[in-house]
Amino acid sequence: MPTPPDVVITRHPTGNVIAEGGDELATTLLKRAGFVIETTPRSFWYRLPWDMGEARENQMASHAARMLTAVGYRVDLGPDLHTGLLTTPSDPRGERVHGHQILRLTDVLNGAETYETAADLTGHVLDPNDGVLVRLSEFFEAAAEQAKASETDAGWDLSYDFAETAATLASLGEDLHDAVDQLRALDRPAQPSWQARVASYYATAPAAQRTATAAVTPGAPAPTPPPASRPNRTR
Repeated sequence: MPTPPDVVITRHPTGNVIAEGGDELATTLLKRAGFVIETTPRSFWYRLPWDMGEARENQMASHAARMLTAVGYRVDLGPDLHTGLLTTPSDPRGERVHGHQILRLTDVLNGAETYETAADLTGHVLDPNDGVLVRLSEFFEAAAEQAKASETDAGWDLSYDFAETAATLASLGEDLHDAVDQLRALDRPAQPSWQARVASYYATAPAAQRTATAAVTPGAPAPTPPPASRPNRTR
């Protein structure tokens, strides 16, 4: 029996592009991709803004599906919403698909609004069993074996380089074994209230601005201005 998808993105007969399912992280990714929430007393879902045009809607829906897939969600994207592969200036044909998955993960991390979300995303790289680092280490171990199989001096030298790279990646994973928990435990500084910002402004304003108006001590007589000189008049 096939495993049901975590998130379903479809175009309804009304023309609206709708996303349903997922958890808090999936919601963050959908919002990052441009979806907005719709609610009723009994349910909620996400949709793309109206009147964007089908081409733009397809592009945004496909982008959302790729971001969700990059972090491990099973996504059912309507066949009429698919667009082409992600490309970059250095890969205009979109052939480096695995590197592009990391690029999408980085893009999502840049847009993370909470440390909880950032930690979940970082876990995809640092997980000791299935993270990117440990899999890359295994990749270079396999590359070392391939180079060694040539039974040449050049192959042996290359296998040593690959093996050293694999060990470095494994060591990085060990050094960062608790980084995800540390990231999750961080707190963003609270934004000061407007009263605190006003008080801070006056506390740090230049002295010339603070003393521009002379202070009058309560109960003290107001200073008397000097008498104005009168011009001499002659008849």
